[in-house]
Amino acid sequence: MDIFSEKTILTVSRLTSLLRGVLEENFEQLWVQGEVSNLSLPSSGHCYFTLKDSGAQLRCVMFKSSVKNLKFRPADGMALIVRGHISVYDQRGEYQLICEYMEPAGVGALQTAFVQLKEKLAGEGLFAEEHKRDLPRFPHRVGVVTSPTGAAIHDILNVLKRRFASLEVQLYPVRVQGEGSALEIARAIDDMNRMAEVDVLIVGRGGGSLEDLWAFNEEVVARAVYRSKIPIISAVGHETDWSICDFAADLRAPTPSAAAEMVIATADELRGKVEALSRQLTRLVESRLATLDAAVVALRRALHDPRTLLGHLAQRMDDLNDRLDMALSNSVKRRQEHYNNLENSLQYLNPASRIKSLGQRVGLLSAQAESLIKRRIDQDKQSFVDNAARLEVLSPLKTLARGYAIASRADNGRVVTDAAELCVGESLLVTLHHGRANCRIESLETAKT
Repeated sequence: MDIFSEKTILTVSRLTSLLRGVLEENFEQLWVQGEVSNLSLPSSGHCYFTLKDSGAQLRCVMFKSSVKNLKFRPADGMALIVRGHISVYDQRGEYQLICEYMEPAGVGALQTAFVQLKEKLAGEGLFAEEHKRDLPRFPHRVGVVTSPTGAAIHDILNVLKRRFASLEVQLYPVRVQGEGSALEIARAIDDMNRMAEVDVLIVGRGGGSLEDLWAFNEEVVARAVYRSKIPIISAVGHETDWSICDFAADLRAPTPSAAAEMVIATADELRGKVEALSRQLTRLVESRLATLDAAVVALRRALHDPRTLLGHLAQRMDDLNDRLDMALSNSVKRRQEHYNNLENSLQYLNPASRIKSLGQRVGLLSAQAESLIKRRIDQDKQSFVDNAARLEVLSPLKTLARGYAIASRADNGRVVTDAAELCVGESLLVTLHHGRANCRIESLETAKT
């Protein structure tokens, strides 16, 4: 069928499907380089991002099954080289690159992953010096986590046998490269800690490429080393090889043989140290004994006849007795004087004397008060008599007794002093020396001015 004929009408879904088929058939395997932007890592585990350069941009997706194989973590701004195929996302009608593999442009993926993990774990403090532990000076048993068939275990055993043949070695066999090897190494470290049968642990393998050594660069191994209670020596690869395990361990050995040498000194070295310490101890003891002998001689010279010493002590005791008698006598005398002073003070403050004195003062004050009161009463009596006499002279009753009368209005009782205030026929109340009279005015004579 000719899909481009004039009469053929396609649905959007059909056209998108045809375009997807064309793109997928013609762009199956592509290598594309660009800069990452709009990176998204949702909980689904897929990875969405855009690759761009100065002239264009391309939407990309890497599904979870491919993401889990990545050795590094992509980030915005990172230059990548990706491999994949072109497809179309029907729901948005957009073409996109489905990525199956990616690596940093210019730097290997493993090297980038190494740097990223090192920075992450260093930021968490897994490499901090304060976490490092000292190796035991005289271990009884050494544990080794490595391949049972590699050169590393043979080198370690040869060195330990040569240095200290009686030292016990416990091997925990693991795979040291390939998928799942990192988990085996981490599990071995944890198991050795749970068994707690060794004093120090060597973890490592012989040399190889970065890919061969990669199991010792996995985060799971670094965290197992960090949480180990047994001191760990990391011996991975050759002297120039560095792994994440080296940074997390308590001590890093350039090779497995060097790790064995770090575990314990040779028997001859230990014997030499013991002999040196023995000689040093002998010298110290001899020096100490010589010092004590000199002290004994000096003390013997300073020691006098015991009878003389006893005489001096007896004389000293007599002096002390005399001083004690004098001190007691002085103390008694001072206390007697103090007692006398207190007695005099108490006599002065005797309540009976104080009460008697106060009683005399109360009697004197009482007599004075009685005299003052009597004098005041006499004065008040005389003043009363004088005032009564003056009142008697001024009393209106005296005037009435001489024949005078007081006229007041009958209606309101107001005293009348002027006849002009009255009217004929008005009633008056006249107060006499004895009694009152109600009068009516018949006629009036007013005073002439």
